[in-house]
Amino acid sequence: MTFHPRHILLPALIALGLATPAAATDTVKLRYLASQGGLAAHELAAELGYFEGTGITLENVGYAQGGPASLIALASGDVEIGSAATSAVLNSIIGGNDFVAAYPSNGINDEVQSTFYVLEDSPIKGIKDIAGKSIAVNTLGAHLDYTIREALHSVDLPTDAANQIVVPGPQLEQVLRSKQVDIAAFGYWQTTFEGAALKNGGLRAIFDDTDVLGDIAGGFVVLRRDFIRQHPEVSKIFVEQSARALDYAREHPEETKKILAKALSERGENADIAQYFRGYGVRAGGLPVERDIQFWIDVLVREGKLKQGQLAAKDILFTADAKPASN
Repeated sequence: MTFHPRHILLPALIALGLATPAAATDTVKLRYLASQGGLAAHELAAELGYFEGTGITLENVGYAQGGPASLIALASGDVEIGSAATSAVLNSIIGGNDFVAAYPSNGINDEVQSTFYVLEDSPIKGIKDIAGKSIAVNTLGAHLDYTIREALHSVDLPTDAANQIVVPGPQLEQVLRSKQVDIAAFGYWQTTFEGAALKNGGLRAIFDDTDVLGDIAGGFVVLRRDFIRQHPEVSKIFVEQSARALDYAREHPEETKKILAKALSERGENADIAQYFRGYGVRAGGLPVERDIQFWIDVLVREGKLKQGQLAAKDILFTADAKPASN
């Protein structure tokens, strides 16, 4: 895996395992945008050597502020790998992009979740209190955005009743402690930043996304359908070895933290936060179930962004020879 510390100049916004891997018939370089403070499963797979001898190489070409930016780069051809919250992926598909959900990037469960924090002395106690309040999120139109909407909907409040403010992950703690926002949302992929903030004390959780969504995949790594058609074996190996890395992280958490620390250091980031990594939160085998997609399809139908039956989870999930895990 190579890393070039530069940002892609993105175009204007558009609508949004195997023990021994087989070798692909072609040699392909897969470019992607990294996420600050974290390591995607395909990056972990590369660090573990899972792509060696397969004909697949990865190239980190910069950072994405959030999932929608990653999808923009994917749609424009600046990268071959995208990654975003499920809701953002679906919105991008609705907007005309022919994307396939390759594998769950993360999941939310009792061990890994997105948590909404306030200062200890805040009068905000629960979901009903967030109406009219400012909430720091990493980006709009993605997981935290839609979690907030669903949380408000669950208590019969307008889904736009809270004021969401975009704040990069490394600054979440700072803007909350300086009272620039009322609430800071640490996404399931930002447990490293969350752990560092909690170590400093004085914060209180008011709810998390599992309270609203239950156990579910939080987002997906995404490939273009035309890429899969052009490189079916590469795509299959990429998904299999990334899923293998997800299992490795669950089975070897301490070793994974060391790998994350090394990767963060090489990228010029704070390696100390790797100690707070809590895992990816995905099911054994790294496979999705249809509910991971269907839940958000139903939300978008309810919001009038989709017609009933317009999209089906089975048409979006990558399967190759392997089928999604059963419900």
